[in-house]
Amino acid sequence: MCSPVIDVAVGSDIGRRYTANFDVTYLREQPLLALVADGMGDGPGSAAAGRTAVDIFVEHVADAVELGPDTLRAAVAAAHARVSRIGQELRTLAGCTLTAMVAAPQGCWLVQIGDSRVYRLRAGLLELLTTDHTMAWLGAVHGWYPFDSPQAASARYQLTRYIGHSDSPEPDVLSVTMQPGDRYLLCTDGVSEQVGYDDLRNWLSRGVNPQSVVVRLLAAADRAGGNDNATAIVLYVN
Repeated sequence: MCSPVIDVAVGSDIGRRYTANFDVTYLREQPLLALVADGMGDGPGSAAAGRTAVDIFVEHVADAVELGPDTLRAAVAAAHARVSRIGQELRTLAGCTLTAMVAAPQGCWLVQIGDSRVYRLRAGLLELLTTDHTMAWLGAVHGWYPFDSPQAASARYQLTRYIGHSDSPEPDVLSVTMQPGDRYLLCTDGVSEQVGYDDLRNWLSRGVNPQSVVVRLLAAADRAGGNDNATAIVLYVN
């Protein structure tokens, strides 16, 4: 399983834009299972999608006899099916992102669909381990428009993959090792869009506990405008 996590913390903040928090988290330390989901929009479909997707994913992982990429993709497929039915029943958009870290024999599996993120700080280098499934990401990679342009800002809301998508797209499933000294951050875009790279790296590098890092990251998102629900899970590995 994953190397023992010496400390872990989770937190979420409603921000200033919405009247409710549409982010959903799940955290189990041993064996590690950490998830963040971010509902799309601010309606009943958003609230139902995030909670349902997390519950179904956790249930599939907990019941799995053998945990590998096929099982993780099947868990996402099951979430797609249920969230799609919710959208049909409510006759409204029902969708969410889902990003997870799941214990594996030689490290961890990362499961990614949408634009929530997993970062890793190792030996002073903060890396983004996941890819955003958005038109903004494609535009940045292919040079369609400047990253800070109005076109890029609009494209950040155009997800190419999410739970509840009519085509039931597969998630990215990645295998990563965990080494002593690693620090991981799972977060929704309410953190990554409002807290800059240098601030993320600086807070994760400091000699404070994960709970303090979570509190500071959420406070930083609020100072930046609080334009979205903000959620973070921080893990330290010994």
